[in-house]
Amino acid sequence: MTPALRIGGFVGFSTVDYPGLLAAVVFCQGCPWRCRYCHNPHLQTFHEGNLAWSEVLTFLRERTGLLEAVVFSGGEPTAQAGLDEAMRDVRALGYRVGLHTAGIHPVPLARVLPLVDWVGLDVKAPLDARMDAITRRPASARPVRLALDAVRAARVPFELRTTVHPALLGPADRDDLQFDLHRLGLPASRWQPFRPQGCEDPELIGYS
Repeated sequence: MTPALRIGGFVGFSTVDYPGLLAAVVFCQGCPWRCRYCHNPHLQTFHEGNLAWSEVLTFLRERTGLLEAVVFSGGEPTAQAGLDEAMRDVRALGYRVGLHTAGIHPVPLARVLPLVDWVGLDVKAPLDARMDAITRRPASARPVRLALDAVRAARVPFELRTTVHPALLGPADRDDLQFDLHRLGLPASRWQPFRPQGCEDPELIGYS
């Protein structure tokens, strides 16, 4: 049975998307958030995508023994109803499974975590209303708190990371975020510098 996975892009070889492993990356189509610094805005809308899962599986079968992992990125992969089935397909081929998520959907996230070997979780801002200014959606921090709990409870290796644009996340905000994570018993987030590639917000691109 073919999973109902909408694919907006695919990279057949990456050395940076799964720590220490050679990976292919599946970019899932659709995300409910509208982060101001998003460098994949073409993946935000929910449509059918441009690549069939069967094509991805054919590629992966031909690369067994060469690649080591498959990472599901986005967009937001946990918005996809077929994510767990696609992960099972990947595991059946002998690959490790990575997941990039923003923690938007904690219940589907918890469901697929037993199939995942590593998680990269993007924490956008301190776990309060300041996150809404980045995601442009209300109450964004609420599901992220639940997602962080789910990842910790699953005992899956994970990394927390935060994109830093000085117009959106100042030094005090970064301190507050790390304090929030510390109170939850979580490791500090890794700072990622803002990349202008793909960003459609002229205020952020032209910030100096």
